[in-house]
Amino acid sequence: MLVLWASHMTLRRTVLVCALASAFGTDPSVSIAHARADAPVSPKPKIAKIDFSRDIRPVLDQFCVNCHGEKKKGGLDLRVYTDESLALRDRAVFEKVLSKLESHEMPPQNKPQPTIAQCEMLTNWVVASFFACDCKHPDPGRVTIRRLNRAEYNNTIRDLVGVNFQPAADFPADDSGYGFDNIGDVLSVSPVLMEKYLAAAEKIMNSVFDHAETDGLMAKEKNAAAYQRLMAPAESRAPRPRRAKQIITSFATRAYRRPVTAEEQQRLFDLFNTLDGQTEFFDQTIKLVLEAVLISPQFLFRGDIQPEPDNAKAIHAVDDYALASRLSYFLWSSMPDEELFALAARRSLRRNLEGQVKRMLKSEKSHAVVENFAGQWLQLRNLKLVAPDKKQFPAFDEKLRTAMEKETELFFESIWKENRSILDFIGADFTYLNEKLADLYGISGVEGDQFRRVSLKGTRRGGLLTQASIMTITSNPTRTSPVKRGKWVLENILGAPPPPPPPNVPELKEGKGALTGTLRVRMEKHRSDPNCASCHARMDPIGFGFENFDATGAWREKENEFVIDSSGKLISGESFNGAEEFKALLLTQKKEEFARCLTEKMLTYALGRGLEYYDKCAVQQITNALTKEDYKISALVLGIVKSTPFQMRRGETRPPEIARQTGTDSER
Repeated sequence: MLVLWASHMTLRRTVLVCALASAFGTDPSVSIAHARADAPVSPKPKIAKIDFSRDIRPVLDQFCVNCHGEKKKGGLDLRVYTDESLALRDRAVFEKVLSKLESHEMPPQNKPQPTIAQCEMLTNWVVASFFACDCKHPDPGRVTIRRLNRAEYNNTIRDLVGVNFQPAADFPADDSGYGFDNIGDVLSVSPVLMEKYLAAAEKIMNSVFDHAETDGLMAKEKNAAAYQRLMAPAESRAPRPRRAKQIITSFATRAYRRPVTAEEQQRLFDLFNTLDGQTEFFDQTIKLVLEAVLISPQFLFRGDIQPEPDNAKAIHAVDDYALASRLSYFLWSSMPDEELFALAARRSLRRNLEGQVKRMLKSEKSHAVVENFAGQWLQLRNLKLVAPDKKQFPAFDEKLRTAMEKETELFFESIWKENRSILDFIGADFTYLNEKLADLYGISGVEGDQFRRVSLKGTRRGGLLTQASIMTITSNPTRTSPVKRGKWVLENILGAPPPPPPPNVPELKEGKGALTGTLRVRMEKHRSDPNCASCHARMDPIGFGFENFDATGAWREKENEFVIDSSGKLISGESFNGAEEFKALLLTQKKEEFARCLTEKMLTYALGRGLEYYDKCAVQQITNALTKEDYKISALVLGIVKSTPFQMRRGETRPPEIARQTGTDSER
């Protein structure tokens, strides 16, 4: 997980200086914008090329070596980098240097500060030396062949077979990477999961072919429809082999999400012929062959056909069938439908891409984005795990937990379906409430369990950040947690997650003998370790801005008998007082950071892989287009599906011995 986190941070830092991607020496306005506002200003040096010994080493000596030299704070000694060749061997160190500069953590505020020009020069050197990216000839990267996760498996079976139960309900939980559970690099297959696949395939086909095993008339009617759907391609009076070929070819083509090859067809027909002499009825034989399709790697895994899979320099557009699958699993978490298949067969999907995206966004299937993208981006899935203390929060129960989750899902879906601005995630003046949740919010006039759209004008709430679901998942069982709330905002709204905490950090004392005063006062007394202070200076002010919301999201003016202070100051210098002012700050001075963060999150989810430094061009292009289109959600989605990493892929350099062992199979 540390590798995954570090890779994300690499992208996050380098995308901020994307103006330098085409060639060194272009206008570095992005990096200038991230220099500390109160840093001394000096004339911009006109240097044709930055020289490490002449330009970089003196800056490190002047501002960094006092702590990161003989003292080796953080285990870092910058004195060892006496020339550029030594520095270039250790990219991770200078990634950290860049990160600390851009987040204003280093040098500490009580130490001498480099000028804007010096910060810019160091930033430019790191980017040009370690993260050079050619935006005119971008690297699209490659996605590891990945299996369907549980949600994708359930949805694909629903659309492929026509049954509507959850066959993956008892599958092992999917691992997550980069915040999502559809990342190819972490979706492994265990022996237990393989057994589950076998059992699920049998259960699915039994539900279609054996009506006696279903319960209720409606279930029988649905399964009968599924049976007719699978058997429809067969000519009723044709010989058994011909009927089998028609059924198997049609089913396998849809299951594999592309035309089956002649070799694949032959293997399935050979299986039919072998079984046909051993089973009494045609249906029994067909059922077993279709079960075999459902446990085939071609069904369980998603892969793109790559003409030169072992050539890392070979870049190709994915074919229309692969593009259809990328599109459908992004927006529907399921297989392509007949319209996408038809366009792919005519090789005309790219010409109709914008129309298809708009059609798919309107489909009921796009609710999968709410469940699978929003549920993980916003960490809503954690709501099932929280347990606020019953004595302190007696109003919290399972109905309220469900209502909290429902509010956020309906709110996200309204922005998604209504093609609203992504800035409404921060500042919208409406939400969805039922009576239970309205009581928690102190909003009158809402009765019953049914959710309805409610105006928040004149209230202290609006957008995601003040919703009870977010406030609850970022709290402890007995109290709020400014650290968790600040960290959540940094990770999911600003795209600047703090580093992991150092080991052996003591917890804030609670109960008898604990420090007194508001939580803010107690935390400020507790936070004395300088190794902790730099990160807490980023997280805590944000979290304190939401202290008027208790651990279940209810409004309060006091904590016990103490008046709450919800003021804060960001490490970049901006001050605010309370959640409303903080949201206003996000919508004015920080909206580009939010747009970039959401772009990165959604692109990661759409690609099924972590973003790399060479993706910064795509991220910047998508964000620029989003800004020009008034931040509309459709502009974000279209920007992603039209982007180079979504439309293209490259091969991978493979050691000769591995290439010999695996052959040149194009589907990897």
